[in-house]
Amino acid sequence: MTAALDSVKASLREKIRVRVKTIPAAERAADSTLLCARLREQPVWSAARFVLLFAPLPDEPDLWPLLNEAIAAGKTVALPAFVPGTNGYLARQIIDPARDLVAGRFGIREPLPTCPAVSLNRLDLVLVPGIAFDVRGGRLGRGRGFYDRLLADVRGPKCGVAFEEQIVEAVPVGPLDIRLNCILTPTRWIET
Repeated sequence: MTAALDSVKASLREKIRVRVKTIPAAERAADSTLLCARLREQPVWSAARFVLLFAPLPDEPDLWPLLNEAIAAGKTVALPAFVPGTNGYLARQIIDPARDLVAGRFGIREPLPTCPAVSLNRLDLVLVPGIAFDVRGGRLGRGRGFYDRLLADVRGPKCGVAFEEQIVEAVPVGPLDIRLNCILTPTRWIET
């Protein structure tokens, strides 16, 4: 990646982080509830049998309520799990969230190493966090490339999950950045 692209991405990251911090906590919670409801309406969610969710950070939309719902509905639900030595993540199945989760490398909830791995090419829906998104499927992550490496092997739909404040005109992308198939916000389902 070029220094110019790195600089543009860093600038956009900072701008969006500031914007998201201004969203009051009550509005974030309400928007997260709307995001869950909008996702439940989507045929891709209903049809999905193997789903990769994410454990939200405080500044990210919270789809956590869908975890137990999806498990109860018979879906195979996985979360990213850091793999020491590879500097990457794989998907591990969650069966019992109360038993199967620990704080991972970055303090994010992730499955125990004893949870079964789920092949990335079996996933038929991946919900993806990020800093910024555009309506063409561009995604700006946190800058380490973890999700892009994970998404490279996913065949199913990849859906960005965002507050409206995270949607921008254009996300700068490089050759290793993976485009998303759709974007979910509290008010929209965007096919890219």
